[in-house]
Amino acid sequence: MSEKEKRYMPQSGAGLIQYFDVEQQVKIKPHHVAAISIGFATIVLILKFFA
Repeated sequence: MSEKEKRYMPQSGAGLIQYFDVEQQVKIKPHHVAAISIGFATIVLILKFFA
């Protein structure tokens, strides 16, 4: 194939588009997830025994 016959795909066709607005997500630290889980489990147990 000669250089004139080479075809380059556009970036969108190859799946190479980068979306920079996707990085603005809510980030939760692992210890926050653990604390929320323990708190929720405690509330459920309290309601189970006293309600």
